[in-house]
Amino acid sequence: MRFPTLPAWLAWQEAGYPLQMDLGLERIAAVHRRLGLARPPVVLTIGGTNGKGSVVATIEAMLLAGGYETGLFTSPHLRRYNERIRVRGRAVDDLLLVEAFARIDAARGDLALTFFEWNTLAALVCFAWERVEVAVLEVGLGGRLDAVNVLDADVAAVVSVGLDHQEWLGHSLDEIGAEKAGIFRRDRPAIFGARSLSPGLVRAADARGARLRRLGVDFDFVERPDGWDYVGLGSRRRELPLPTLAGAHQLGNAATALAVLEAVEPTLLVPDAAVRAGLTGVRLAGRFQCLRAHDRDWILDVAHNPDAAQALTASLAARPVAGRTLAVCGILADKDMDGIVAAVAPQVQDWTVVTPDSPRARAAPELAARVAALCPGAAVGVAASVSAGCMRALSRTAGSDRILVFGSFHTVGPALDWLGCEP
Repeated sequence: MRFPTLPAWLAWQEAGYPLQMDLGLERIAAVHRRLGLARPPVVLTIGGTNGKGSVVATIEAMLLAGGYETGLFTSPHLRRYNERIRVRGRAVDDLLLVEAFARIDAARGDLALTFFEWNTLAALVCFAWERVEVAVLEVGLGGRLDAVNVLDADVAAVVSVGLDHQEWLGHSLDEIGAEKAGIFRRDRPAIFGARSLSPGLVRAADARGARLRRLGVDFDFVERPDGWDYVGLGSRRRELPLPTLAGAHQLGNAATALAVLEAVEPTLLVPDAAVRAGLTGVRLAGRFQCLRAHDRDWILDVAHNPDAAQALTASLAARPVAGRTLAVCGILADKDMDGIVAAVAPQVQDWTVVTPDSPRARAAPELAARVAALCPGAAVGVAASVSAGCMRALSRTAGSDRILVFGSFHTVGPALDWLGCEP
């Protein structure tokens, strides 16, 4: 065993590859073959610019309530690396990860792997060892060349297509949609969870011979005063409870999750009772997460691109507050800073700008200058860290105000730590 502890493995992996991003399936496919892992009986792969975290969490919650042995792989993490790999609803422990990394290290020979490839292979090793029935895989970036695409999905879904990661995926929605459609497979169901047409995704799905099903065309939801109905290709689930996940797009995300489960029938059968339990039991930190701390209302959202920021703004508008909204904001340097800030600006009256704890972070003074230019009349200040930013925002509130923390996983995670929330 190369390293006895998880932190030592992670530090070595992060330093061990010359590029932060190097998309491609050749390396991971070669090591995956050498590992000789048994494929999970069912593989569900979920991609998209926004919403995929909510969809995978909802699918996992419904499957667990239905009695299935699940494995969930998602990224990035908010607070602990172990969050990325869950078996039967629980994050795997350090010992299992250390053993998985040792197994991968022995199999890879002289092949170098990216940090995300190590992540993905560790998840697949853990799923094989734990003999999960269903693997739910969240795409990290794009789809066609993402490491999770090493497995052929029984059902694949793209939740949304938006402008993000253009330097790797393309500079138009058509190009990005085509890249995301790379997780689709011939003669297998392919779910698209957005109402807006994505011609690039549709063309790519057709070229791959996938059976495309679209929200608003092949499946949909009907909102009711006290809940909602799911309307699918061959089924209808009536009088469902609203998801516990808050936010303007969560009914669409829940309908997409149900479309994935409907598409895999009869291999998996999830009864209505399990669907209801999953909707009311699902939890996902950092996605319009509302909590009470330090005698104030807090909302935490990882929104890190303009589409996500617009969804955040819609959710804030749907939840009006008597006082002001004060923001703690930190954004990475490779993100559309102006688009994110402009989208949220109508809902925020006071800004505290921070530098996230990441080598990719945008410096707070640069972000503060843009916030001041884009939000005339709003108060703008700078704090040295996320925790200092939370303290500053809190000190500027009155009893009817709320505090919004947003802009990156690297901003929301430390804020949750500072607030002392349960992991």
